[in-house]
Amino acid sequence: PLFRSVTSKTNLIRLSVVACGDRGKETLVLLKTSAMFSKSHLFYHLFAEDDVKVELTNELESWPEVKSGRIGYKIYPITFPEGLNADEWKKIFKPCATQRLFLPSVLHDVDSLIYLDTDILFLSPVEKLWSHFARFNSTHAAALAPEGEDLATGWYNRFARHPYWGPLGVNP
Repeated sequence: PLFRSVTSKTNLIRLSVVACGDRGKETLVLLKTSAMFSKSHLFYHLFAEDDVKVELTNELESWPEVKSGRIGYKIYPITFPEGLNADEWKKIFKPCATQRLFLPSVLHDVDSLIYLDTDILFLSPVEKLWSHFARFNSTHAAALAPEGEDLATGWYNRFARHPYWGPLGVNP
């Protein structure tokens, strides 16, 4: 299936990842580290190209945490809003990573989630990061991190073909 529900919505932590090209195995390592350190129910909102969908589904369906209902997931196709040139948007960042900019329009019923790049590894429980949402109020919409601290190695100032904020840009 491309969807698997969780047994409990209490203390549910939602994570999202975009995986394209050869990022399937890298994405699975990320998801395994989130599951390994967490005791909470997790739900993965995964955005993937067709070949990566198969890889993710086959692996996730073998996990005891998925079979028991502690972890659920839904795999979405890579899509961009109508009127936009999808081929151009796919190329702005690494393969398909631009999809993350449109998560609110696809996941309109999701109040909170943590977006993760595929090259992230958890070394402690995701609950520590998730707990920061308790500090948000109705005026908070997103959290950002600087892309880097060095102009010589900054991605945005060297390669971006789109507007970005500040001298080095930020990662949403």
